[in-house]
Amino acid sequence: MDFFLNINIQFYIIAYLVGAIPFGLILAKKFAGVNIQESGSKSIGATNVLRVVKQEDPALAKKLGIATVVLDALKGAIVVVVGMVIGLPEETLWAIAVLSVLGHCYSLYLNFEGGKGVATALGVFLVLIPIPTLIGAVVWGFCAKVLKISSLSSLLGLTAVVISTIFVNNQLGIGSNAPVYIIAFIIFYKHIPNIVRLISGQEAKVA
Repeated sequence: MDFFLNINIQFYIIAYLVGAIPFGLILAKKFAGVNIQESGSKSIGATNVLRVVKQEDPALAKKLGIATVVLDALKGAIVVVVGMVIGLPEETLWAIAVLSVLGHCYSLYLNFEGGKGVATALGVFLVLIPIPTLIGAVVWGFCAKVLKISSLSSLLGLTAVVISTIFVNNQLGIGSNAPVYIIAFIIFYKHIPNIVRLISGQEAKVA
């Protein structure tokens, strides 16, 4: 029982469980009456919410897509911020960040299925490494506008965050960039089907 009384362990569990909340799935079911796990890419993220709901109600799709991004980002960021406020060490904050993304990508509530982790990573990165994250956001925005391919834009933005971290926040105050690399690996791994479609020229564009 002493194990679960450890404040770090408590935050790790909370980070995973909060990160695992499938806001995209919940919003699409409640407000559009659709199960996004059965349509489109079957992902629970904002892009699939937008793609699926847009078929019935484009205006609602945009609102739900934005709400999904915001909530998915906040569910990671809020736990990290609370940890910062109570003075948890930097190593613990980064572990919380990784577990938040893991929760989103492999949700306990969805039989360990989930989304791609981009928005949740955005949330934790904004709190912990704001400058590299803003650089990544600029790259993402430019690529999204020019390429109009959500997956590729997200991966290029994430790559920009990783590279920028090396120059701006190298070692993350913990002697290593490993947490950023782990989060990037998780997101790239979840995007393998998208990468395969990109290589074959079959990845869909966002209209």
